[in-house]
Amino acid sequence: MTPDEVVDEVKKSGLRGRGGGGFPTGLKWSFAKQSVNDKKYVICNADEGDPGAFMDRSVLEGDPHKILEGMAICGYAIGADEGYIYVRAEYPLAIKRLRIAIEQAEAMGFLGENIFDSGFNFQIHIKEGAGAFVCGEETALMASIEGKRGMPRPRPPFPAVSGLWGKPTNINNVETFANVPLILVNGADWYCQFGTEKSKGTKVVALTGKINNTGLAEVPMGITMREIIYDIGGGINNGKKFKAVQIGGPSGGCLPEELLDLPVDYDSLIAVGAMMGSGGLVVMDEDTCMVDVAKFFLNFTQSESCGKCTPCREGTKRMLEILTRITEGQGREGDIELLENMAKNIKETALCGLGQTAPNPVLSTLKYFRNEYEAHIKEKRCPAGVCEKMAIYTITDKCKGCGLCAKTCPVKAISGSLKQQHVIDQAICIKCGACMSVCPFKAITKG
Repeated sequence: MTPDEVVDEVKKSGLRGRGGGGFPTGLKWSFAKQSVNDKKYVICNADEGDPGAFMDRSVLEGDPHKILEGMAICGYAIGADEGYIYVRAEYPLAIKRLRIAIEQAEAMGFLGENIFDSGFNFQIHIKEGAGAFVCGEETALMASIEGKRGMPRPRPPFPAVSGLWGKPTNINNVETFANVPLILVNGADWYCQFGTEKSKGTKVVALTGKINNTGLAEVPMGITMREIIYDIGGGINNGKKFKAVQIGGPSGGCLPEELLDLPVDYDSLIAVGAMMGSGGLVVMDEDTCMVDVAKFFLNFTQSESCGKCTPCREGTKRMLEILTRITEGQGREGDIELLENMAKNIKETALCGLGQTAPNPVLSTLKYFRNEYEAHIKEKRCPAGVCEKMAIYTITDKCKGCGLCAKTCPVKAISGSLKQQHVIDQAICIKCGACMSVCPFKAITKG
């Protein structure tokens, strides 16, 4: 096949980027191919930074040659002779196996000079990342490879025109490159048998959270969330009720039970305020506080902000402050509207994808679980009983008066006579939960 035929076959397959926004892979390759320069690069983004996501790691450790082959095919198609795999330093086994795979490929003539006597040269290097989440953004990743601080830059120019060291560069993630050899071997028509009209092929998802079967699963695009969670994941553990699922990593959206039959594809998820992202799914049960969840994910993205642009650096910080005071029982009238306004402004003005998607957990929980925000602000109550500073511990009539809770309480907030129901002084209680953990009769409730 000629380089043009390779690009056309990838275009025909409908393969879209598996690491974030889902941009058409063939179209991306064509842009890099059209750029005229004496030097071009191929980069594999293996900087898998989403908490609980290990899709890329499984491929890097289990079948590294598939990544090398996908990168070499890309290099042949766009006219590049050098590639980089940017991989997390926290993946030592993946790095070790990649090095072995590269040595094996070079020894067999699959990489290096004049591959298969074709006149095509391609060399791959490994660059270990330092753990910054923002380096998953392609321009920050390139800055890191160049030895600079990993900070995004404005686009345009896009990497296909001016990327690594100012040269045309194509960047795809691990799963995207892993699909390429399959498409070339079996044909685009075969690949198009899987998935939906606009989201072809399969997607590897990571199931985590309050679910019976955690781990990785490869599913066809268009499968419903219900099928993934209940048919593959085995449903919610401990007999609890499903409450929400967060998809797309820390920048993804939280979806409620009424959207369980939503098809899992790029466009359907974007339409409801979520995103495919890397494919991580965090399942939550009835004991989850959605305000606390939004705060948790925003705290992660805020702490990982590079600080280059004001909307992300300052905006996420202000949003986190508001969420913190809401979960501590200090929420104010108008906080919900303020959060919505700030979130929309950050999405519209942040420099890179990290800042543009950071508000997604907040916006989606405000959209689908607004009643929980209102309960926190207006009633000073956490419906799930998760937010410690809003919790009220009560001793019920199950109490046998053993006195163990009173002995355990660090501030002596519990009183009562032996063999009589004890009482908690709410003015003194520090909400530590020590009493509840030691009660042998499960007589203490948290609400």
